[in-house]
Amino acid sequence: MLSYVLRRLMLMVPTLLGIMVLNFAIIQAAPGGPVEQMLSQIQGTGSNATDRFSGNVSDTSARTQADTSGGGAGTYRGARGLPKELIERIEKMYGFDKPVHERFFLMMKNYLVFDFGESFFRNRRVVDLVIEKMPVSISLGLWTTLLVYLVSIPLGIRKAVRDGSRFDLATSSTLIVLNAIPAFLFALLLVVLFAGGSYVKWFPLRGLVSEDWHQLGPVDKVLDYFWHMALPILAMTIGGFTTLTFLTKNSFLEEINKQYVITARAKGLVESRVLYGHVFRNAMLIPISGFPAALIGVLFTGSMLIEVIFSLDGIGLLGFEAALNRDYPVMFGTLYFFGLLGLLIGLLGDVLYTIIDPRIDFEARA
Repeated sequence: MLSYVLRRLMLMVPTLLGIMVLNFAIIQAAPGGPVEQMLSQIQGTGSNATDRFSGNVSDTSARTQADTSGGGAGTYRGARGLPKELIERIEKMYGFDKPVHERFFLMMKNYLVFDFGESFFRNRRVVDLVIEKMPVSISLGLWTTLLVYLVSIPLGIRKAVRDGSRFDLATSSTLIVLNAIPAFLFALLLVVLFAGGSYVKWFPLRGLVSEDWHQLGPVDKVLDYFWHMALPILAMTIGGFTTLTFLTKNSFLEEINKQYVITARAKGLVESRVLYGHVFRNAMLIPISGFPAALIGVLFTGSMLIEVIFSLDGIGLLGFEAALNRDYPVMFGTLYFFGLLGLLIGLLGDVLYTIIDPRIDFEARA
């Protein structure tokens, strides 16, 4: 297993490099960029702002990182009427005075030591921004994944045991309906019903905790935290039960019909011992080993609209704003970090396979 882990770790290098090259190339072809963003701001604020910017831009050039896109001494949209020297200073401030390949290799060199640079438009280090937003994303991802697993696995086992019954049909119909409801629409419904939209105001609509959270006692802090998290987590889990529940059910049905289960029942073992002592380990191989991937998926995808609706300032909202503002240090820094994290989580899933079922040997596949 050790040699397999080492091979996977070495394979991550070209994989991550390919991810960065592909996204870097796409950004190069995308219209707009931080230089054009700045030029449009200057055009919108008039000549006085242009004069002030011309005098101060050199002082800020030391903060820039050579991260990406659209640079060079070419013509920018919105640059008409502006001095050439000003445009060159803006390019230098954002690092776009260098060739494309030089910017890319400098960016990757910095990323190897986890130096993600500074945000173009927030004047803060990318690492500090990500750390600031992580509590929201971790809260949404962790509790959503745990809730989905805690509900779906017992429900899937119950459906497998009572396959074809009214309970099985009723729960299947319910799960299909829930899966068809978009999370953001359900979130809006929760806001209207329970967060002061039109009816009652039982839950808050803003933030991860209350403003006076630091003044509360330990128990009150925990209660306040879950009070704020209740509606966002409920909105994110509404359609998350279906896939895992049916996967658990089908895995159990496949194992229940095998010969070793029939033999165990013939020996007189009680049904609970057959299910949880013999069937569970084999049937839960895929659902449980997929937990890390499910966590990383919920953690960094699909939560942006939920964050917007409930005014939660997390990673999803940060990435969306970075894309709108062409804040390339934030875009590429988070892409690199979470791409690497996703690859490590995939490796962890393979390790879990061998822990759950020692018969699996990745070394023997060759």
